[in-house]
Amino acid sequence: MKVRENILNMLDEAIKIRRDLHMIPEEGYGEYKTNAYIKKYLKDLGYEPEDITDTGVYLLIEGNDKETTTALRADMDGLSVREETDVDYTSVHESMMHACGHDGHMTILLVFAKYLKDNDIKPEKNILLIFQPAEEGPGGAKAIVEEGLLLRYNVGEIFGCHIMPDVDQGIVAVKSGPMMAQTGEFYIDIKGKSSHAAVPHQGIDAVVIASSIVGSLQTVVSRNINPVKTSLLSIGTISGGERVNVVARHVSLSGTMRSYEEAVYDQMKMRVIEILKGYEIAFNCTIEYKFIDMYPPVTNDAAVHKSFIALLDKDEYKEADPMMIAEDFSYYQKAVPGVFFYLGSRNEELGYDYGLHDCRFNFDESILLNAVEVYARLAGRERS
Repeated sequence: MKVRENILNMLDEAIKIRRDLHMIPEEGYGEYKTNAYIKKYLKDLGYEPEDITDTGVYLLIEGNDKETTTALRADMDGLSVREETDVDYTSVHESMMHACGHDGHMTILLVFAKYLKDNDIKPEKNILLIFQPAEEGPGGAKAIVEEGLLLRYNVGEIFGCHIMPDVDQGIVAVKSGPMMAQTGEFYIDIKGKSSHAAVPHQGIDAVVIASSIVGSLQTVVSRNINPVKTSLLSIGTISGGERVNVVARHVSLSGTMRSYEEAVYDQMKMRVIEILKGYEIAFNCTIEYKFIDMYPPVTNDAAVHKSFIALLDKDEYKEADPMMIAEDFSYYQKAVPGVFFYLGSRNEELGYDYGLHDCRFNFDESILLNAVEVYARLAGRERS
């Protein structure tokens, strides 16, 4: 119980750090104030943090076993959202907000570092703290992996968490296998031929073609993907046409595809291309398309997950429901085994039930100590 007591005594510190960071949200790779805050805090504790990928920060804390390293990751960037929380620590950066809990994620690692220092604790293994820029885009995790940070310190496993308003406050939600999906966007331009609506046979109607394509793309998941493989394809926008009495010569479509498996995502992508090529032939039109492939799926390693939940009491966690949102933590998991977990923040009585990226998103800072305690257990490989 001593571990828990020591951590609970750090609530005021956690509140101060979180609110300091909440006031200075910055865009990906523009987190200069955030970078300076993190480094100053760690240096004041006696640590020697280092920069990585422009605005990122990392810190190696040596353990008893200096040959192996456990990495803990927090993301740093804010969102281009105008805050409407009406708190006295609101963002001082116009139209920027920490609406996704990244201020809390950074606070967890900073408080954890202070806990180790204040209690003169040397972890079982080396601990590598990673403060990562640009999670919201373009994906700072990939850059950190490519810079060789995990290899340099012989990282054997990595952990990360995300504050989650879909999970009740005080609960850790985690599962083995897929947690978040691979996502991608597609943009389709249909180029037909205009004519007066009175002589439609002289034109190539892009509206008719687009209408048919929308229906056909809905069969990609329902008729081309194994029904036990979770995936989705949605059309988000459609626009085109010139006048009510003119056959449209151009229509644009855009949408998203998501899956828990990269192979399934690739299969969906190939099938979309085949359908579009078929429509070009069938309607004698030109169709241009572009795919923007986003982050890979977040997939928790089975062995690391087993050791992780062994550190938790049964009333502290539940099995997470997979979600079709995305996270660039997946790039770390492609390099080393890892576990990503949700830190429950939902508290309807306090009004903390707004979703991620909502301009009213907020949480009770006491939940941050739950994650600090989880990391303290990881450091000692034992329950409190």
